[in-house]
Amino acid sequence: MITTLNLLLAEAAELPTAVDNTSKFFTWGGTAIALIGALLAVVLAGIGSGLAVKNVASAGLGLLSEDPKQFMPALVLSLLPSTQGIYGFVIAFMMLGKVTTGMAYADGFALMLAGLPIGVVGLLSAICQGKVAAAGIQLAAKQPKHWSRAMILTLLVEMFALLSFIISIFMVNR
Repeated sequence: MITTLNLLLAEAAELPTAVDNTSKFFTWGGTAIALIGALLAVVLAGIGSGLAVKNVASAGLGLLSEDPKQFMPALVLSLLPSTQGIYGFVIAFMMLGKVTTGMAYADGFALMLAGLPIGVVGLLSAICQGKVAAAGIQLAAKQPKHWSRAMILTLLVEMFALLSFIISIFMVNR
């Protein structure tokens, strides 16, 4: 995989100064398309996780300002939406292991499509999970002994990210 990335970087360094129909992007063919798919998987899921963790952690800081003993519930609920970003990273890493120089368009397009389930569902489910987890922080502020119930409800949203992660794995390994 490292060798493939080194070859791609070496080819990219030879890009012509003027853009024409014979540019390296067109000669990369399926390779470029597959790399775009890996990028979409990691970036979209990562954006969703980042936004969600920001919102939950902000609510957690509010809880900690009132009751510093509630660090563990705030930490756990803040970490839950980060899994979508991890799933996107794993899929992108798996995809990079399949990318070769001179890939056919069909193979590159198939790999790009494999990154979309976790990219798109990861983005949206992380944001939704962050909203549920932030509400869980509010529950922990009012009834600290019930924070584990908030965690369970937050994990319900995780199921959709897991399903899309599994579909992406199947698509990458087809």
